[in-house]
Amino acid sequence: MTNNYVKIFDTTLRDGEQSPGATMTSAEKLEVAHNLARLGVDIIEAGFPAASPDDLEAARRIAVEVGNPPEGQPDAKVPVIAGLARANKPDIDKAWEAVKDAKRPRIHTFLATSAIHMKHKLKMDPEDVVQRVSEMVTYAKTLCSDVEFSPEDAGRSEPEFLYVVLAEAIKAGASTLNIPDTVGYTTPDEFYNLIDGIIQHTPGMHDGITISVHCHDDLGLATANTLAGIRAGARQAEVTVNGIGERAGNTSLEEVVMALKTRHPVFNLETGIETQQLSRISKLVSNYTGIVVQPNKAIVGSNAFAHEAGIHQDGMLKHQTTYEIMRPEDVGVNQSNLVLGKHSGRHALRNRLAEMGHSLDEIELDKAFARFKELADRKKVITDLDLEALIADEFYKPRDVYLLNGMQVSCGTMGMPTATVRLRGPDGVIHTVAAIGTGPVDATYKAIDSIVSVPCTLLEFNIHSITQGIDALGEVTVRIQSEQGSTTMDAQSEVTYARVYGGHGADTDIIVASAKAYINALNKLIIARTEGSEKVKDNIGVMLG
Repeated sequence: MTNNYVKIFDTTLRDGEQSPGATMTSAEKLEVAHNLARLGVDIIEAGFPAASPDDLEAARRIAVEVGNPPEGQPDAKVPVIAGLARANKPDIDKAWEAVKDAKRPRIHTFLATSAIHMKHKLKMDPEDVVQRVSEMVTYAKTLCSDVEFSPEDAGRSEPEFLYVVLAEAIKAGASTLNIPDTVGYTTPDEFYNLIDGIIQHTPGMHDGITISVHCHDDLGLATANTLAGIRAGARQAEVTVNGIGERAGNTSLEEVVMALKTRHPVFNLETGIETQQLSRISKLVSNYTGIVVQPNKAIVGSNAFAHEAGIHQDGMLKHQTTYEIMRPEDVGVNQSNLVLGKHSGRHALRNRLAEMGHSLDEIELDKAFARFKELADRKKVITDLDLEALIADEFYKPRDVYLLNGMQVSCGTMGMPTATVRLRGPDGVIHTVAAIGTGPVDATYKAIDSIVSVPCTLLEFNIHSITQGIDALGEVTVRIQSEQGSTTMDAQSEVTYARVYGGHGADTDIIVASAKAYINALNKLIIARTEGSEKVKDNIGVMLG
């Protein structure tokens, strides 16, 4: 293992599971462990076996099934399987019982070293702590060749005392010294100096010792502190998927790994993580723990590769690197997402419509963009289905004979449903009519009938939500049938017509969408009749209306 390699120690199944409400079943922990191994983590902390019989059994199953090569593949790479233990023999025995069947087992033991913890929690003198560390690391070493020691609350411990404790741990056989910022108290500069001081001043420090860092996020500095520790010389990072853990959580695995990869010229360090699997395992852990990943979470949040601002979208469409410092494919996301909303510009709308197969000229794009902006003011996110409905409503309809100019509806249990509808007629005159119906849609349609005065029968009325959410776009489709009539083409023949016309309307207000759909169908009926009458008069042939 070269000195530019950072081992990834994943504690999702131990420290991560200590998040309130995040407890996983044994089967779920086993599934996560398999996925962590496929991800390429170097060490999996399978649990805290002394916590409960179930935790011990889960860790044991992980050691057996994940910590050993598949049958017939003895040389396959497998992760180290670690069990956590307090610095006492019963805990260490249970940890060994849990991990001993792994090909590469590790016992990870800890004891607090800060004055606060020693006085109030352990009620031990510093000299007793030093002696306990020496005895328990020595005991763990008799069971397992790979022992890791952590001075709990190292971030608030006196550095000179840490040098003494860690020297005893090295002398007793610990090959990994983990330095935890247990309560997320330090700043990056402080943590860098702490790690650098430990490397420089701990007696017995040699190349065979790995310095590890384990940071918590109480001040939002876990990833920054971990990276500072790595720059100071630490070559193991203790992390969790999605940064889950006690209180504000732990250092996020995906953030550390992608920081090292994206800023490789700065760190010049490598990991063994298959980063294309990060998004998938993030979702798996979120599903099993019930802890939702916030949309703006770095690397794996739903907004991590989403862009809504028009300026950003325009830049992205010209070159991806204008607003993205890593490729979404590198973390297992299919592609960047240009979210269409009120901040989006014409370039993004044109691009999305082209991807959907709609090629619009400048005039058509102007119309579509105006409708898009109008919809975006009422709806936070515009989906592809919204755009399909918008295009159908704007372009795939006959020319307007009557156009909805405004409407107002009142309904409920205390009065009669009433609709006031204002239409612009073919002559440009505005017509306003109020009508009462059995419901808001019936009242609206009666008001429209009073203005249009085209005899027809409503055959079908359908309404559904195009998209999800309370602000979803509603789509209405109707079918109407013109009343039968006859037109004489000549003295010997007579043509009788009775056709069905479909109408479509979309709006966040379903009553408005209903009105649009009905007017859309009536316009088709009027146009077909007009064109049909002209063709009959010209004796052209086939009646269209």
